[in-house]
Amino acid sequence: MHGPANGPFYAVYYPALAIVGVPANLVAISILSRGRCGLSRCITYYLVAIAVTDFLVMVTAVILNRIGGIYFRYSVLSITPGCAVSTVLVYATRDGSVWLTVAFTFDRFVSICYQKLKTRYCTEKTALLVIGMFITLSYVKNVPFYFTYQPLYILDGVPWFCDIKSSYYTIPSWQAYDWLDHILTPFLPFFFILLLNALTVRHIVEASRARRRLMGSESDGDSEIANRKKSIVLLFAISLSFLLLWVTYVGHFLYVRVTAEAYFTGLDFNDPHFIFQETTNMLQLLSSCNNTFIYAVAQTKFRNELKKLLIFPFAVITSCFRLNSASWSS
Repeated sequence: MHGPANGPFYAVYYPALAIVGVPANLVAISILSRGRCGLSRCITYYLVAIAVTDFLVMVTAVILNRIGGIYFRYSVLSITPGCAVSTVLVYATRDGSVWLTVAFTFDRFVSICYQKLKTRYCTEKTALLVIGMFITLSYVKNVPFYFTYQPLYILDGVPWFCDIKSSYYTIPSWQAYDWLDHILTPFLPFFFILLLNALTVRHIVEASRARRRLMGSESDGDSEIANRKKSIVLLFAISLSFLLLWVTYVGHFLYVRVTAEAYFTGLDFNDPHFIFQETTNMLQLLSSCNNTFIYAVAQTKFRNELKKLLIFPFAVITSCFRLNSASWSS
């Protein structure tokens, strides 16, 4: 997030993203935390944690950073220290969301492929430990970003906005940190998600073939095979969604490295470099709207709970009208 976006398209896109993403994640948190979706508590912890981090991405990156930069350009967050803190929070919540997705994918991989290890690893205690570890590391890892910024300009002694220091591109330690940042998010998650999903899908396919051989013609209506097919579709959806929405981010990083150009922090919103950079941010933030849906909305019980949640306000209003009508009648 290297500069506030502007222009009619961005002014519409980010509020629309917030309008969809914030309620979607809050609804997911509300439904999943009740534990009525037929999921184990271990899985529920991961899904709730993903929804919470995605919600925080919406708040920090979309509302405070993007919408704030468009509609409240000269706010407290536009002062260099506020801008730097905001950027650290954006990166930390982003990394937390990505790595919790990896952690949950690994949990599913162990659960499906290693039944003996499942009893020891796929537990509530392990889930809470992994979630806490990844969230803590995400914040610690991004603290150095605070020191990479300098004021874009100083007006009446007040430093405004964030401009990346030139030393970030010349000092070896900062260059190593930049490479480490992009390797950890999203190169390693790319690799792990693809690998784990490929191994899980292979295991499901082999287990399904073995089950067909054992059951013969009766396997046509086998619910177990049907559930495994759904698992394959879900896993492919997870992989493709992550890859498609993060591939431009990877491409932009490689472009900056190959061309030796700096990240764009200026105010020319028609510059092709800025458009390319902002497109990576838009797609990356969009991924925080669909992670929970990919994992949970496909569940029938989740959809049933969602219907109940949506109907609840109307049921309350109807009950109030009935009570008022009864009181008037009496």
